[in-house]
Amino acid sequence: MKAHVMQNPLQITDTVDWGLIPTMIEGESHTSGRVLYKGPNGESECGLWICTPGKWNCHVTKDEFCHFLEGRCTYVHENGDVIEVTPDTAAFFPQDWKGTCTVHETVKKVYMIR
Repeated sequence: MKAHVMQNPLQITDTVDWGLIPTMIEGESHTSGRVLYKGPNGESECGLWICTPGKWNCHVTKDEFCHFLEGRCTYVHENGDVIEVTPDTAAFFPQDWKGTCTVHETVKKVYMIR
């Protein structure tokens, strides 16, 4: 299988408007990004994701690994566990993770979904 090289995600400027988060609780978080790789049959994907401030209900539908590059946000699992995200935070969200996300300062992350 061929390796895929990703350019420096902080230098990516040609992002696509992905719209507003549909499950907003407070504010209007706007998302954009760029898919950098999509596996055969769409079973995996990696890319860059950017999100502006706001708070919403979050349901992770597939395992996702993230490395946050910029910004600040807080994820709170429905059981009360808290993940405070700052630049250089790496996090794994298992399939069916449910809770809330509050973006305090616009976040930028690279992600891998499987």
